[in-house]
Amino acid sequence: MTDPSADPVPPPGIEIRPLETVEEVFAASEVLADVWSGDRGGMPPNLLRALAHSGNYAVGLYDGDRLVGASVAFFAAPSERSMHSHITGVLPQYQRQGLGRVLKQHQRAWAFAREVGHITWTFDPLVARNAHFNLRVLGTRVTEYLVNQYGPMDDGVNRGDETDRLLVAWALAAPPVPTPPDDAVVASVGIPSDIEGLRREKATDAASWRLRVRAQFLQHLADGLVVGGFDDARGYLFVRP
Repeated sequence: MTDPSADPVPPPGIEIRPLETVEEVFAASEVLADVWSGDRGGMPPNLLRALAHSGNYAVGLYDGDRLVGASVAFFAAPSERSMHSHITGVLPQYQRQGLGRVLKQHQRAWAFAREVGHITWTFDPLVARNAHFNLRVLGTRVTEYLVNQYGPMDDGVNRGDETDRLLVAWALAAPPVPTPPDDAVVASVGIPSDIEGLRREKATDAASWRLRVRAQFLQHLADGLVVGGFDDARGYLFVRP
């Protein structure tokens, strides 16, 4: 497993800066809309401006002077010493270059400086690359399965599907949660390798995957099991707590 405390080196010309002006906020909102295939409601400029101005985490990822990504998080209740990462996105031509990890490490350092102990966020359990990144690269812990968490979403990524999500917690000062050994794995839940492609080509099959994975997850959790990790071949690995 990759050590998430080791800061990745951004590629030459890439820089992360706070979103401080109205112009920067509007540009970031536009970039996030492009990432989500035209969803202009995912992070509206007025909300982003309010979050940034009130001291929450709101940054842009720049290639020179061009804004190519953004990340937004907000604080939880003071006693929890927690921050929830609501949205992070990078333009398609800049994806698969390690920039998501660069943003996450910047977010981690920013949170540490403000005495935040852990960061939470959600992701679609059917997206294998996100499961790999969150559980195997960062070593987060799955804390909850949320059924249709956001209701219907009218963007090019989620349109026509229910928005089930996994809630994960990233303990910033702890070592990453390791993938469990085979003898500790009690059950597994497989997912497709490319759910986005399946949604485009065989929407009915994609919907069947949603219901199947939901049913299996909820049954294993009801049986007292917890997600111990993720394996690219087997999917989610369940263990006894």
